[in-house]
Amino acid sequence: MKKEILIFLVMMTTVVAVGSNPFFKPFNGPHETAPFDEIKIEHFEPAFEKGITEHKAQIDAIAANTDKPTFVNTIEALEYAGEMLNRVSGVFYNLLSSESNDEMMEISQRLSPVMSEHSNYINLNEKLFDRVKSVYNQRGELGLTNEQKRLVEKYYEGFENSGATLSPEGKEKYRALSLQLSKASLEFGQNNLRETNAYEMLLTHKDDLAGLPQSVIDAAAAKAKSKDKEGWVFDLTGPSYIAFMQYSSRRDLREKLYMAYNTKNVQGGQFDNRENVVNIVNTRLEIANLLGYDSYSDYVLKNRMAKSAEGVFNLLDKLAESFSLVAKAEVTEVEALATKVEGKTVDIMPWDWSYYSDKLKDSNFGVNDEMTRPYFELENVKKGVFGLATDLYGLQFIKNNEIQVYHPEVEAFDVIDEKGEFLSVLYTDFHPREGKRSGAWMSSFKSQYIKDGVDSRPHVTIVMNFTRPTETTPALLTFNEVETFLHEFGHALHGMLTKTTYQSLSGTSVYRDFVELPSHFMENWLTEKEYLDKFAFHYETGEKMPEDLLQNIIEASNFNVGYATLRQLSFGYLDMAWHSLEKPFETVDNVTPIRSFEKDAMSRVQLLPAVPEACMSTAFSHIFSGGYAAGYYSYKWSEVMEADAFSLFKENGIFDKATADSFRRNILELGNTDEPEVLYKKFRGREASIDALLKRSGVE
Repeated sequence: MKKEILIFLVMMTTVVAVGSNPFFKPFNGPHETAPFDEIKIEHFEPAFEKGITEHKAQIDAIAANTDKPTFVNTIEALEYAGEMLNRVSGVFYNLLSSESNDEMMEISQRLSPVMSEHSNYINLNEKLFDRVKSVYNQRGELGLTNEQKRLVEKYYEGFENSGATLSPEGKEKYRALSLQLSKASLEFGQNNLRETNAYEMLLTHKDDLAGLPQSVIDAAAAKAKSKDKEGWVFDLTGPSYIAFMQYSSRRDLREKLYMAYNTKNVQGGQFDNRENVVNIVNTRLEIANLLGYDSYSDYVLKNRMAKSAEGVFNLLDKLAESFSLVAKAEVTEVEALATKVEGKTVDIMPWDWSYYSDKLKDSNFGVNDEMTRPYFELENVKKGVFGLATDLYGLQFIKNNEIQVYHPEVEAFDVIDEKGEFLSVLYTDFHPREGKRSGAWMSSFKSQYIKDGVDSRPHVTIVMNFTRPTETTPALLTFNEVETFLHEFGHALHGMLTKTTYQSLSGTSVYRDFVELPSHFMENWLTEKEYLDKFAFHYETGEKMPEDLLQNIIEASNFNVGYATLRQLSFGYLDMAWHSLEKPFETVDNVTPIRSFEKDAMSRVQLLPAVPEACMSTAFSHIFSGGYAAGYYSYKWSEVMEADAFSLFKENGIFDKATADSFRRNILELGNTDEPEVLYKKFRGREASIDALLKRSGVE
């Protein structure tokens, strides 16, 4: 074991006995929820140390068992091991994303090599792998259920993918590489968060606010006030950045904010991520080569629906071909509008797109975010989103004030099924704050499983960065924010409705190119009049959204669909370019040519002029620190399926109980208990077709 790890464990051991550590025993809150009021930062490291020690003892016992390897004494024993480590990990890593600080980040940096070493202790254990392999080789003769057989296969694949079949020298090399990758990925994410938090654009003259709606101005004033500053503060968090780029008529300031956002972690200094990008990409390639693959994408995609890089590029290329002409026409139309507005020819730059395209949308459809905001008050939206789950699946959401939360803004709900039985805990966390990373996500503090006949239900969390309330108005969301809520809620339903025996197969523990199906799927209802009529009420008058505005929303649903599609495809092409490399990425004349690499990777679907100083890779957390390496295409892959799935609801009725029940039983409840293609066919009766997506987008 490396010296730094030994020092870390000794340091942790010295504080294990200090005070009462809530992680040392099962949580005793409602539904065994985490006692956040009792958890202190100093509890984490001793809990990880004790959890690792306990888990190692359990692993050693399984490996040393002299009885013949069986499903129960090997696979199931592995599945149920590490209870305390799971408990502390579930809390720590969720808070590291949603309620972090410098001390938490420092702890995570110390934990990174320890957790990597612990993972290798398990996956590179020869005796343990021999037992797993023995069960795997006999899996067809042991009378296992389909789920048990699936679990055996997943464990075997996990060991195989983590170096278990390597020579002793290869295993040591894998240990070193996995440790190196873990450190670089963690540092990448933390650099991104810190640089995002470090930037702000303080405006002190009213002229600088030209074009901004009052709601955006009020939010910027509130942000300045919270920082004890005079004026208006705009930063790189979603609500602030997006609103400014969409509404500000000050092109110089739009460019300034755009450049701040798109040059994150690439300008030198302590948060520069260029070295991390190269380190991560080359380390992944080296791991793939060590395991017998030509590229990292080959290594990853063998256990995905796409199966290979060829399968991914086939999808990306087909969508690029289908949407390119539409996208180019959209850009031409926006340029024409810009020229008309300015009275002179305007060559659209990236910092112009949101501004002029929003004006075009308003001109064509009579709808923009400021028109719809009053009808998307957060409390009403919550009722609408939760109500959709009630209409489809009979679920009820009851706020439980007895459940402790990790921040005053967080709410906790008991989720009750149609029979009145407890189904899940759902935590909701809606607004940006320092210490929360950008974006939106769903996660679990605890996953679902069945042990000793007891169905242990999940604790799911959805975290967003939505527009905050101001001193004069409640939180009024944009259309895209409501869509994001539905997206993450779709993931949450996948986690909450699951009914599997084993945690490793439950909920969202599925292939990356399948996991986005339930989330994208939920977005479809937002352009259905029958659904919007249920919750889109004016926050002051209580009046329903006017029929003409509602209809305009529906008609505008495909506005700039070509541009949006090609933008997503550009991210997928960039991801695949990085992870299809078959030779290490090298510097040229002491310069890291990341920008030129990006430009080449995205050139096929590049619509606006490339900005030489901009760089996406150094802040592309999805693929460099978020688990989507060689997997960003998953969003479009899943979109093909969800459009096809929703077309059945369009045929049968968008609230049809039988169709919803089939989606629940065959997709949401079954987790990773079977191949995704099999689960989808059980629901749809056939494979997914791209036709529904093209038809919905109006480009068939």
